[in-house]
Amino acid sequence: MWGLREFWRVTGDEDARRSADRTAELFLEHRLFRRLSTGEPIHPSFTVLHYPAYWHYDVLEALVVLARMGRAGDPRARDAIELLELRRLEHGRWRAGGRWWKPPGSVGSNVEVVDWGHSATSEMITLNALRVLRAGQALQSA
Repeated sequence: MWGLREFWRVTGDEDARRSADRTAELFLEHRLFRRLSTGEPIHPSFTVLHYPAYWHYDVLEALVVLARMGRAGDPRARDAIELLELRRLEHGRWRAGGRWWKPPGSVGSNVEVVDWGHSATSEMITLNALRVLRAGQALQSA
């Protein structure tokens, strides 16, 4: 969805825009992370915040892309926004609930060249969460 949206933004290709919109609709039908049949999370990792997400999926990454598409205020994103708000710590920041990378010096695959940190909070997750919440509020008040 993000790649299609960016391709449209750069090239003006209407097929890419329509495909991005259809993909957004599919995600929104699932309220970004829920099974249509039961309402339960499609996969437990979808509800865990990660940074960087790489090629993986979680609700924050989906919300970031929807915000860039001007759709963060869609009522079907409300479950994901509520989940994001529940993850906010007392001091107004967020922490990563998991990671898809290994720190420098580790053995094996997915070894990063930088250490994204293991602190109590994540600056990048906090930044993205605040962007999403601001975009959703702006769209709802427009």
